[in-house]
Amino acid sequence: MNIGQRLIILRKSKQLSQEEVADKLNVTRQTISKWETEQSMPDFDKIAPLCELYGISADELLTGKKEEQEVKAEQIPNKGYIKEKRAKGICIGILLYFVSIVWVMITIPVFMMNPIVASSIFLLICGIATYVIVYTCMVYKTEKTKKEEKESKLIKQIDSILSIFTLIIYFALSFTTMAWHITWIIWIIYALVIEIIKLIFQLKGKEYEE
Repeated sequence: MNIGQRLIILRKSKQLSQEEVADKLNVTRQTISKWETEQSMPDFDKIAPLCELYGISADELLTGKKEEQEVKAEQIPNKGYIKEKRAKGICIGILLYFVSIVWVMITIPVFMMNPIVASSIFLLICGIATYVIVYTCMVYKTEKTKKEEKESKLIKQIDSILSIFTLIIYFALSFTTMAWHITWIIWIIYALVIEIIKLIFQLKGKEYEE
């Protein structure tokens, strides 16, 4: 953005006409017009009055540096805000997973609902929960610090160990009870545990920032 465009934006932000600016600076309206169309530049003795009129520094007027930095800052969301949104999204996803498990445990044995209908609704809730978590993690991303990268590696290690234990428990229970139609819920519990661990790390990081 050139100085002429900046002068136009600054004048309009103060809701001033070219005549009003000219009166305040003791120049003609044509002079203001020439500044804004870059037919001429403000004289040295008019820089300070211009800056005072528009409430900016000479550097901002001539280079627009602060203006660009402010625009950039507005475009980049606050890191704490992003982490808060991620935490809320994951919490909602975890809650939906719990709701899906409770739904299966109650509707079929207690309310004698058709197993196909109950299972379909269960899968739908799980799908919504997964969508919420994936969408949240994709949209609300931040650049990781070294500390966060270490935590991410730690979570991956915990995930690997927990997945192996879950697999062992799953097969042990399934072959022992032969209740394959029920034991798969262990994987839902596993997913919940992993998301809760991630949430704990995120909330812990947020506390450190505060």
